[in-house]
Amino acid sequence: MIKKLSLISLFTLLPASFYFAQTTVYAYVKDAEGKPVENAQVDLGESSSSVTADKIGYFQFVDLKPGQYQITVSKQSFDPKIIEFDVAENEKRKDLGVISLSLSTISTAGVMVIDDSATDGDEGGSSMQPTIGLLNAGRDIFQSVSAFELGAYWFRPRGVDNRFEDVLFNGVSMSKNDDGRVDFSNWGGLNDVTRYPYESVDNITPSEYAFGNLGGVVYYNTRASSYRKGVSLAYSATNRSYNNRAMATYNSGLLRNGWAFTFSGSRRWAEEGVIEGTYNDSYAYFGSIEKRLGENHALNLTAFGTPTYRASNSPNTQEVYDIMGKNYNSYWGWQDGEKRSSRVRKVFEPVFQLAHYWKLNDKSNLNTTVSYQQGSDARSRLDWFRGADPHPHYYRKLPSYGLNTPEEYKAIAQIDWTDLYYQNSNVNPASYTIGGETITGRRSIYSLVEDVNEDKTINVVSHYDTKLQENWKLNINLNYQTLKSDVFRRVKDLLGGDFAFNRNAFDGDAFYNTDDPNYIVRVGDRTQYSYELFRDTYGLNVSTEVDFPKWNVMASIFSSYTESQRDGKYRSARYADNSKGRSDIFSSLDAGVKGKLTYKINGKNFLVYNGAFFSIAPTLNEIYINPRAVDFLTPGVDSQIINSNDLSYILRGQILKVRLSGYYTTLSNGTEISRYYADVDAGSGTSLSTLVNEAMSDVDKRYMGAELGVDVKITPTLNANLVGSWGDYEYTNNPSVSTFDDLNNFRGEDYWKGKANVKGYKVAGTPQKAFSAGLRYNSPKFWWVGVTGNYLMDQYLDFSALNKTPRLYYNPVTGDNYEAATPEVIASLTAQKKFDDQFMLNANAGKSFLLGKYRLGVSLSVSNILNNRNYVTGGFEQGRNVNFEDAVTDANRATPFFGPKLWYDRGTQYFANVYLRF
Repeated sequence: MIKKLSLISLFTLLPASFYFAQTTVYAYVKDAEGKPVENAQVDLGESSSSVTADKIGYFQFVDLKPGQYQITVSKQSFDPKIIEFDVAENEKRKDLGVISLSLSTISTAGVMVIDDSATDGDEGGSSMQPTIGLLNAGRDIFQSVSAFELGAYWFRPRGVDNRFEDVLFNGVSMSKNDDGRVDFSNWGGLNDVTRYPYESVDNITPSEYAFGNLGGVVYYNTRASSYRKGVSLAYSATNRSYNNRAMATYNSGLLRNGWAFTFSGSRRWAEEGVIEGTYNDSYAYFGSIEKRLGENHALNLTAFGTPTYRASNSPNTQEVYDIMGKNYNSYWGWQDGEKRSSRVRKVFEPVFQLAHYWKLNDKSNLNTTVSYQQGSDARSRLDWFRGADPHPHYYRKLPSYGLNTPEEYKAIAQIDWTDLYYQNSNVNPASYTIGGETITGRRSIYSLVEDVNEDKTINVVSHYDTKLQENWKLNINLNYQTLKSDVFRRVKDLLGGDFAFNRNAFDGDAFYNTDDPNYIVRVGDRTQYSYELFRDTYGLNVSTEVDFPKWNVMASIFSSYTESQRDGKYRSARYADNSKGRSDIFSSLDAGVKGKLTYKINGKNFLVYNGAFFSIAPTLNEIYINPRAVDFLTPGVDSQIINSNDLSYILRGQILKVRLSGYYTTLSNGTEISRYYADVDAGSGTSLSTLVNEAMSDVDKRYMGAELGVDVKITPTLNANLVGSWGDYEYTNNPSVSTFDDLNNFRGEDYWKGKANVKGYKVAGTPQKAFSAGLRYNSPKFWWVGVTGNYLMDQYLDFSALNKTPRLYYNPVTGDNYEAATPEVIASLTAQKKFDDQFMLNANAGKSFLLGKYRLGVSLSVSNILNNRNYVTGGFEQGRNVNFEDAVTDANRATPFFGPKLWYDRGTQYFANVYLRF
């Protein structure tokens, strides 16, 4: 009886198509040369069913009932293809013939090239420097255009910052623990092996390999046997952050002895980029070796790294740009006839991963990866002790201050390295008695220092997947990460001097480390700060997908536990008990849920809902308000709460593809920290001007909008696309504000006379509205040409929180507000700047040639063809004047001393590429 009931239950759960199915549908997948495409994935549009083509490219679906169907055929390195067909009554077998896949041209046709040099600056207040989203073409026209067209102008879909994106290599997250961001430079130049992700999900869509965040998940599988067999050689010429790129890749495919090998290497270099004084020399290497151990086991060893040495460019005030032009960079100067930059980033953080693939049975797999990353990220800058600011953009040197005319400023607009050496080498030698020892030499007034992060990160991740039934999948992901980060400042160059002082000129020349009586430092020594950060994270994610004839349901849950700790190496005179040694452990327990519900109207039309509610632990930079000096926690720091929902209508036809989405996202309990120099109390008789660490706590934001992507096949060779993004991203409360500095300790809401009045201010760092329209012609003779027009709207300036507190218009002498601080004046002083809307025109073209067994391809893409230099890609408000009298005086100047600092688009840029594959 029990067996009968079990059988009845089983057949009740099966889709109705199983009862009436009669037809087997089959086909062969081949490339443009007629060679079989092995392991191509074929997805059936009406369900989650999918099959994989075998070694000769053959696949089949069995027992399909009469009706209309749509399949999508995809494979890494190829453009996906959609096929529609009908199954008739009494049709036993249906032959779809040969389905031909073309090698993807997206990688060379797009205008996007990752250029993260603009994020290397360390200017105070630049918490919203330009960052770039995931470089991912995907299958969705909106995501493709967002990445390759709009993304070239710092557009971020749905306003989501890099902080909320996930990139996984074999299950291991590439997000940094200090700020949560993905550092794309860790695999920059490895385009051949990272061009086609194994999984790519957008926004809050659940992933099989991770819970994800707001910005989606991109999963790279570096298994050697997964890459297309062959050799690829490529050379590129561009005028972006580098001028030349050479790249070579070899893929053996799976050999008969069970081994597979993939090796790739590249170099990107430039004597100078578009921006003056920005040079680049970046190498990249990648190796993947796989060994099959029988039918069910395989081991894969992956190693990759990108030794990079490059100079960055400065943000500047509009006054400086008007005098010097949009290519001006204040970070360099002439030395012995060569350009030398003060801001150079030297980074090398190689990754080593060992992965084990275990096929438990026909329905279940268990994959485990152990990863180790170690390296150094050093960023140089000028430093000085008892000397004048040597930077040419210092406000006292600008014409607006009155000491120099514009012509005179041009003569001093670069760093004077010769003068710095002269001042250091001509200081009269002096003697200093330290610990009973007399040291004689020249003290460097000016020096070059490096801010260094040396991280050691170990990850262990495990992914289990199984088919509980033919229409029911289950995924379980476990992960553990441990980090040890050594953070310090190091003397790089004494610029002609013999030694420098490790003392704080902002605090009466106090020792940075009172436990060490030797306050003299030389090249290679640590100076000013030194501490270690530790972080351990344990995570569990479970997801499932169930497919029904008309519905598809996905759900994902996660939980994580994080412990963070600081270990100071220097003891501060002011904060002796909170600077040196191990701090208390800061712990965070987080959890969340995601869901996706798809209703299949028919084989072409779908309704999709996504929802997510989860918390994320604060980053190390958010936990400690000033980790360089003390172990104090940021007031109010806690996990951020995210609630996001979207609803989409999707049409997938052979001629017309459409996605229309609406979304609404809230971020609550956030923490934002900025660091800069502030003048606080003019007129009070007490100078409290100093370097401050500004924290906004309990920050709430709202992101809402709509997205439209339309792709129309006008003819078999001509496609048109239209993409629109309407967004509204703003702060929805007045956050708490606190600061910490070495002189004044904490200053909270009592000192700042209340919260930051930023409710209704817009989130900076991206155009909130963007539109794109393009045409693309794909010739059957393997050439293409495309043109795209892009319109970008509603870009806002990032603000300084202290300038939005009541302290701005508070008179410290009388204890009341200034009489002149009327609501109209305050509104004028605190108004957020909105930049002008801009139009950008892009184009691309290319052709591939088949020369026997060789394939030669050439392509050219050009962005900003009209050379529009008026587009502001990012900027921030200087927080210098946090007092009413100075703020009013500066605002009334024809040219303010402390106007906002900006980055502008670099104008017309090209990327030409030629490759040879065989």
